[in-house]
Amino acid sequence: MEATSTWALLLALLLLLLLALALPRTPARSHLPPGPAPLPLLGNLLQLRPGALYSGLLRLSKRYGPVFTVHLGPWRRVVVLVGHDAVREALGGQAEEFSGRGTLATLDKTFDGHGVFFANGERWKQLRKFTLLALRDLGMGKREGEELIQAEVQNLVEAFQKTEGRPFNPSMLLAQATSNVVCSLVFGIRLPYEDEEFQAVIQAASGTLLGISSPWGQAYEMFSWLLQLLPGPHKQLQRHLGTLAAFVVQHVQRHQGSVQTSGPARDLVDAFLLKIAQEKQDLGTEFTERNMLMTATYLLFAGTMTVGATIHYALLLLIRYPQVQQRVREELIQELGPGRAPSLSDRARLPYTDAVLHEAQRLLALVPMGMPHTLTRTTCFRGYTLPQGTEVFPLIGSVLHDPKVFQNPGEFRPGRFLDTDGRLRKHEAFLPFSLGIYWTGC
Repeated sequence: MEATSTWALLLALLLLLLLALALPRTPARSHLPPGPAPLPLLGNLLQLRPGALYSGLLRLSKRYGPVFTVHLGPWRRVVVLVGHDAVREALGGQAEEFSGRGTLATLDKTFDGHGVFFANGERWKQLRKFTLLALRDLGMGKREGEELIQAEVQNLVEAFQKTEGRPFNPSMLLAQATSNVVCSLVFGIRLPYEDEEFQAVIQAASGTLLGISSPWGQAYEMFSWLLQLLPGPHKQLQRHLGTLAAFVVQHVQRHQGSVQTSGPARDLVDAFLLKIAQEKQDLGTEFTERNMLMTATYLLFAGTMTVGATIHYALLLLIRYPQVQQRVREELIQELGPGRAPSLSDRARLPYTDAVLHEAQRLLALVPMGMPHTLTRTTCFRGYTLPQGTEVFPLIGSVLHDPKVFQNPGEFRPGRFLDTDGRLRKHEAFLPFSLGIYWTGC
């Protein structure tokens, strides 16, 4: 009997210890924004239903204001920024302090801090500078890149014409077209739409995006420490990422046997391989095969899904609003004439078409949660003291749908991006992806 009581006491003490460890702790000398009180182990799960995390955070902002604190599970404390003023003040006015990359549990197991989009500190600075310069040298933002896009658009139009007016779902073709532009820049290849391996890569990219945004994906962000030990949809997500990574490895290996050390880089992989060779004697270099593979893998995923999904949504809006479609058509015919494809040099002559594309991106808010950030040092923000390492969610969707900036934000109104003279009007709240020195439109 005495032994049983001893074991019961030890078990009770162990449970109390676990509960104490599970309680979120506030570092000394910090003054965090207000927020709902967390429960042991659960955090704010009761207020933030997985599958509706974004809407739950917006709901909490109505009670706690545009800057507040939540707990995703037992150990993940997050400061949330809602609305144009708070997000711009943090990511624009204090960009350096908010420039660290936060946790994205659904992807971190694969990327593990490698590659330009998942690196931090000096690794990120070196990889970002190199990647942007390399892509620009390959034609991104220049005439060569524009010609590449126009050629792919022609292939896409021809694929549409083959349907002969029958109803069809353009999702796969749109994703393949945008992916081909990425593949041309990164790997120097273009794949036919009928290629089964190419279709599998697109399906893997789509599956990855769906997995991240699914209710399970949001639950995984809150309880990855537990769910990663159990079977579930996250295993399928890892398989999708494995398909993308295998495709990248295959084409990197092809380059390794053909790269010309004396010639200019043909594509981004070439540029990386040449840089890796130059710095192979530097034991501390960030130009490693791992960083190259992870950079290429994320470019393949993000470049395929973000642009493809945005174009798909814009087409749906044009179908839903035929009067807008007609006005775009009239502007194109009037300014370009029938049959000529538009180019970047025509942009100033097509303000209404440009406004439609801006409004489509604003209304879609493709990444409403924004990308998670962390503070690089202890920071004072709006009267609060946020300790170094604090994770921050800048809700980009709340900026794009901020009623203080965009009247009736749920309506599709391209005219909001035009001034009284019919010219394109820039909105400082137009942040379709993010802001600041870490996450940009690149």
